[in-house]
Amino acid sequence: MSAKAAINKAVFTPHDEKMLAAVQVKRRTKKKIPFLATGGQGDYMTFICLSVTNKKPSHVSITKVKQFPGSSSFAKRSMWTIDQLRQVNGCDPNKDCPEFDLAFDNAFDQWVAGSAGEKCTFIQILHHTCQRYSSQSKPEFVNCQSKLLGGNSILHSAADSVTSAVQKASQALNERGERLSRAEEKTGEMKNSAEQFSVTAHKLAMKHKC
Repeated sequence: MSAKAAINKAVFTPHDEKMLAAVQVKRRTKKKIPFLATGGQGDYMTFICLSVTNKKPSHVSITKVKQFPGSSSFAKRSMWTIDQLRQVNGCDPNKDCPEFDLAFDNAFDQWVAGSAGEKCTFIQILHHTCQRYSSQSKPEFVNCQSKLLGGNSILHSAADSVTSAVQKASQALNERGERLSRAEEKTGEMKNSAEQFSVTAHKLAMKHKC
C-alpha cells in the first residue's frame, strides 16, 4: 500500500472523510526548534493533505500529517478549513518547480514537494476544490502556471476527454442512423419496384393468356 493510500485509510476514513490529494513536503526554511518531543530533529516525513467529508454539507480541510521514524502510524499535526486558506504561491509562473507556499489566517509555510509534478497535481486539485467548495472569498493563487488553474489541468483534460468521447459516440450513432435510414429507403424503393414488376408481369401473362 502506498503512503498516500495508508494515510487515507488511517487518518481520514475513520472520520468519514475522503482524501482528495496529498503531497509529501519538506520545509524550505527550517524552524528554530531546539529539539522535538520525539527526540529527532526533522527525522520524519510530512504530508499536506486535502480532504472532504462524505456527509453533506461538505467540509473541506487541509491537514498536515507526519510519520515518524520506526512507526507505521500517521499523526495529525495541524488542520485548517479551506476558508482559512488565504493564498497559494506557486513560486514560478514560467516553469515547473517543486516549491510552493501556503498562507492561512494564522500560519505561513514554505514547502518543497518531492517533485515538480507532485506539486503541480496537488495545486491543480486544490484550485479546483477551492472553486467548488469555498463558501467565503476564494484564496488567491499567485505565481502559478496557467495550466494549473485553467483548461489545461488534468481535471479539465479528463472532462474534455469524456465530452469528446460522448460527442464521437453521438456522431457515430447519428451516422449509423442516417445509413440505416438510407438503407430502409432503398429497401422500400426496391420493394415498390418489385411489386410494380409483379403487377406488370401478371398483366402481361393475363394478356397473352387471353
